[in-house]
Amino acid sequence: MAYRIGEVAKLAHVSVRTLHHYDALGLLNPSHRSDAGHRLYASSDLERLQAILLYKELGFGLEQIRDLMASARFDRRKALVAQRELVAKEVLRLQAMLGLIDQTLAAMGRGQDMSKEEMFAVFGDFDPSQYEQEVKERWGHSEAYRESARRTGRYTKEDWQRFRQEAGEITRAIASLLDAGVDADDPLAMDAAEQARLHIDRWFYPCSHEMHVCLGEMYVADPRYAATYEKIRPGMAQYMCDAIKANAARGR
Repeated sequence: MAYRIGEVAKLAHVSVRTLHHYDALGLLNPSHRSDAGHRLYASSDLERLQAILLYKELGFGLEQIRDLMASARFDRRKALVAQRELVAKEVLRLQAMLGLIDQTLAAMGRGQDMSKEEMFAVFGDFDPSQYEQEVKERWGHSEAYRESARRTGRYTKEDWQRFRQEAGEITRAIASLLDAGVDADDPLAMDAAEQARLHIDRWFYPCSHEMHVCLGEMYVADPRYAATYEKIRPGMAQYMCDAIKANAARGR
């Protein structure tokens, strides 16, 4: 069965202009055209549109979605499973946010003040000073450490939240590639590794490919880093390490 563009727009709750844009990007091209040249969408096109809109709701950029779905290894079922996990995590996050709002309103109603820990508990457990002493002992003599200390010394709570958001987007992209069976030396995986390197470069210190390889090896060798990534996806620490090495080799 073929669907006209207006029908698809109504079904998906998007505008006709949006579908035109997806077509121009090569993100969603209609399978057929009528004799008059009108776009006609098949059921398979609707399935692809569903996947696109799910990724978009999860914070993926359109070009990122296009590249991910263009991979020969892209599998719709695996993608849906990965999307479900991301949505489930987002639901838990929003439930925690809702609980915080209710808790804050209840405290206000009682005329009580919440502790700082209670006020910010749901925003994550990232503590930039958690390993400060260890980091200082190992790398305190380096220019990278001094530059990182200079930058982070100015960061506010909002800066750290923005850092976490950006880091989360990069991590989700890498996890999706792993779920989709994309090899670590595939250009998509290498591009994601490059984004991770540039993220460090922007927020902490100039991060060369060689330094990034050292970090990637630490993700596997250090149980704390490995556990962080393994909680996201089994095998993710090694996948990141391999993608970082492949990206560094490409950059030479």
